[in-house]
Amino acid sequence: MGSGTWSTDVYGAAAHYRDAAGTSAFDYSDRVTTSSPRHTWTAHASLDPKGLTTRESRDSDEHPASLALAVLFDVTGSMRAVPRALQTKLPELFGLLLRKGYVEHPQILFGAVGDATCDRVPLQIGQFESDNRMDDDLGNFLLEGGGGGQMTESYELALYAMARHTSIDCHEKRGRRGYLFLIGDEMPYGKVKAREVRAVFGDDLAEDIPLPSILAEVQRKFDVYFIVPAGATHVGNAAVLGTWRKLLGQNVIELDDLGAVCETLALTVGLGEEAIDLAAGLDDLADIGSDAGGTVGKALATLGRGRGTVAHSTAPLIDTVGTPGTPGPGGTTRL
Repeated sequence: MGSGTWSTDVYGAAAHYRDAAGTSAFDYSDRVTTSSPRHTWTAHASLDPKGLTTRESRDSDEHPASLALAVLFDVTGSMRAVPRALQTKLPELFGLLLRKGYVEHPQILFGAVGDATCDRVPLQIGQFESDNRMDDDLGNFLLEGGGGGQMTESYELALYAMARHTSIDCHEKRGRRGYLFLIGDEMPYGKVKAREVRAVFGDDLAEDIPLPSILAEVQRKFDVYFIVPAGATHVGNAAVLGTWRKLLGQNVIELDDLGAVCETLALTVGLGEEAIDLAAGLDDLADIGSDAGGTVGKALATLGRGRGTVAHSTAPLIDTVGTPGTPGPGGTTRL
């Protein structure tokens, strides 16, 4: 996947069509959740991970130096607002990435995370896209709004998908990692459970995978970030932030304004690609008329500018013997 080119005109035309038809950008979710009982809800066929083979980000004549960007958001509880905020800001995201020259050939995958212990649809995975089909992917997400209420969600299944079901040319051909953003407000479970992998993906795992191990696999391909946006139920929670900081170090981003999520994603990539420093990025926000500069500047103030091609974790990052999600000793080394 990854052919075509993003067009703000096409995005605008689609928005006008939906307005005329009286539908929202998330028509699939709206129809399913209002017209059928919860026990019948299913993922859209284009996003269902059952039987998932490989999501690919590939070079082509059109995009000779692709860069894989993955954005997976929690859709439980209050976090259901995140994809709607993302969808309304897609033009700003591409305006920064492309027109400001942060990335020449971005290919973006969207995904959604729930809770495999209780949700009907614990994981949804789109395709890497370079054009307006990513807007279509967003529109097909089911915003279930479930979750188990125990301050943990199945982020580890998202990590499993990105580690074992993606193939990205930026890494395989050029030794450059892509970017993976998880947006949420809770902790991961302490391991990838084989029984859940069989149920969600249909993969036959011989045994569970400890969280530090699957994270280390992902970090060979992607720089991984966790964003906690304002308005989330557990924003500012010390246990949640402490757990993710032990896993990802400085790559945990607290965001005061959910409306600034796209600008935050774009500037994080711009910093990582060394296309800008933070001051230049904030100038770019002002130049496109964004009022998110203060929020983004605060969120990214401590984020490192450099970006390497190798990452490894020193286990244990989380104590997988005790309560799932409980922080344990350890850290992450980035070279």
